[in-house]
Amino acid sequence: MYDLVPQHNDKNEQMRKGGLIVLLVIVILAMLIAAVTKVNAAYSDTAAPKGSSVLKMFHTPKEYIAAIHIEGVIEVKNNTYDQQWLLETISDLERDSFNIGIILVIDSPGGGVYEADEAYLALLDYKKRTGRPVFAYMQSLAASGGYYIACAADKIIANRNTLTGSIGVIAGSSVDISELLEKYGIKYNTITAGKNKNMGNLNEPMTEEQRAIMQSIADECYEQFTSIVAESRNLDIDNVKQLADGRIYTAKQALDHGLIDAIDRYQGAIDLLSKDYNSDENDFEVVDYRPKSKKEFLDYLLEASKEVIPMALSKNQKSLSRSPAYLFLGN
Repeated sequence: MYDLVPQHNDKNEQMRKGGLIVLLVIVILAMLIAAVTKVNAAYSDTAAPKGSSVLKMFHTPKEYIAAIHIEGVIEVKNNTYDQQWLLETISDLERDSFNIGIILVIDSPGGGVYEADEAYLALLDYKKRTGRPVFAYMQSLAASGGYYIACAADKIIANRNTLTGSIGVIAGSSVDISELLEKYGIKYNTITAGKNKNMGNLNEPMTEEQRAIMQSIADECYEQFTSIVAESRNLDIDNVKQLADGRIYTAKQALDHGLIDAIDRYQGAIDLLSKDYNSDENDFEVVDYRPKSKKEFLDYLLEASKEVIPMALSKNQKSLSRSPAYLFLGN
């Protein structure tokens, strides 16, 4: 069989190619402009120094509350969370005489025990050395490590739709495929010194001794977590352990159990902090603190392409469809 191809002269072909080149240039320029705009917006909205004492030297001195946003998984660093930035920010605020307090704005499912505990301890140091209040406001989710950090606050306020709690510890997990390897005659050898050195590897079943080792780690972290909750919330440790079975709680349930102090909107939490500080609302401002975005320029460029290319194709679909040699693949 032969493909039927409409006839067209060289002049039409040149015009078609010229139109496609112009369209391509427009799309690329639009992508670059959109990407640069996204980068500028990201860095202007999330720059860590915003509201710092360095910037305040160039403005009229004014007291402020630092709203530190703790978002995403709590670990060393990811797109939304930066442990080093958080610790340095708390330290900088401690030295800034214009800072009158901190409100933690938490939206996190939790994360590492180490990182959560370091942030918790840094906030306790801030309170001890400055005498300034620390409040926590929970957004949609403040679970596990997110609740752990919130325990450093003098008061915890949740949105009525918040899910919180998840007080518990996961020490680790393992996958044992040793029987599968044996079934297919696959030899997977690991040379070790120490009978438990290969613990948790996928080519070896977990022994009862190894399970007890991992359980002891989980239990120790659990004791630390529940003790912090009991102390910060002024609750009996046995009561806390009954609540701390790993489940999540609604805001109302958390309030009934004494895990939080109030249910309100964000502005309500700011007003409560203002009253706690005995300050007129007009005497201070609230300054947002977020870590700088980890995204690279290529990430913004790819995001921009998702927005720009469909728009460009939509606007030029009629003219492109008139060109007999242009084929649309897909939808």
